[in-house]
Amino acid sequence: MVIEEKLTLDEVANLLGKSKETIRRWDNTGKLVAFREPMSNYRYYKKNQLDIFGVEKDLEPDINEGNLKLDGNYTVLELFAGAGGLAIGLEKAGMKCVALNEIDHWAAETLRLNRPNWNVIEGDIREISFKQFENKVDVVTGGFPCQAFSYAGKRCGFQDARGTLFYEFARTVNEIKPKICIGENVKGLLNHDSGRTLASMIAILDEIGYKVLDPKVLKAIYHNVPQKRERLILVGIRKDLDISFEYPKPNKKVYNLRDALKKGELFTCDVPISVGTKYPDSKKRILDLIPPGGYWRNLNLELQKEYMQKSFYLGGGKTGMARRISWDEPSLTLTCSPAQKQTERCHPDETRPFTVREYARIQTFPDEWSFAGPISAQYKQIGNAVPVNMAKEIGLSIIAFLNKANSQKETIA
Repeated sequence: MVIEEKLTLDEVANLLGKSKETIRRWDNTGKLVAFREPMSNYRYYKKNQLDIFGVEKDLEPDINEGNLKLDGNYTVLELFAGAGGLAIGLEKAGMKCVALNEIDHWAAETLRLNRPNWNVIEGDIREISFKQFENKVDVVTGGFPCQAFSYAGKRCGFQDARGTLFYEFARTVNEIKPKICIGENVKGLLNHDSGRTLASMIAILDEIGYKVLDPKVLKAIYHNVPQKRERLILVGIRKDLDISFEYPKPNKKVYNLRDALKKGELFTCDVPISVGTKYPDSKKRILDLIPPGGYWRNLNLELQKEYMQKSFYLGGGKTGMARRISWDEPSLTLTCSPAQKQTERCHPDETRPFTVREYARIQTFPDEWSFAGPISAQYKQIGNAVPVNMAKEIGLSIIAFLNKANSQKETIA
């Protein structure tokens, strides 16, 4: 049986570009009527209700890879490289990784295990100089952690950012002077410290000679990834280059969990068997009662209160709690620990978390990409990664930009 995808109030508001208050008003006036869960009266919507608003019509295909000519051997240096999700995607797009920095030992081992030829620089970025790469690298990328700055009596410039990892990202960009730098982070960076953190980051890149484009939140489900993951992309272009950069355009095709784990368009075979963690008996007892596509509100009222405890009385849908993913929907955003409370991502048929290889499939890692370390470290590496397919689309946009940069250079010459 095909279960229709349920959308929360937040998701509908984001898709339509409206406030939650507007969506609630539309519900009251009959323009877009919400469904209600029995007992809890929780409000939700079905995806096909949005057809009348032309949501899908606004989506455009990504850059056509077949028509994109690689006009050079473009190079990238990646910071905070993790298990290589972004690096693999950029490699698939046609770029060459000249160096990758990562402090986590097991993630660094994963990079070495899969790409012995990559220059993996394991260690604390604060203790590493990248001056040897000055004017030798086209792109610097990095998923820097989100940290607030201290504003008291400061102008929040480059030197004021010392002590934060974004300073190290900016310092590396300043040392290397690439044509373009790409930062990625969680969507929450937009509102971190009331937006002041992001504003300071943009000001710092401007100070060191980079024009920063308006940040863009990319939704992974529109970039060949069967997962509702969102990443904020920050692009800085060196000021001597008067060249535009175009973010990847969203695809119309949305893949689901079946596409991730079964043979089909995304993968040529079913997901390989692998190790995975288990739920404790108390959690398994609850999740046994949840249908595919369901979550804690599918329990009877007494079990809802027992499982949710204090969270039961708080606001919000909490749709990720006690959640069993349906075959016919994309996965919710994967976390670093698949069995932790409040972020359950239960297999549709079996009452268990996704295995390591299932996790990797949902993040669109190739099956041949192995992960080093104990199982907890493997889950953490995958959960923290940029989805490979989305990274490839970002890479194609970078290549299109660098092609224009090459063309401009030839014209000037």
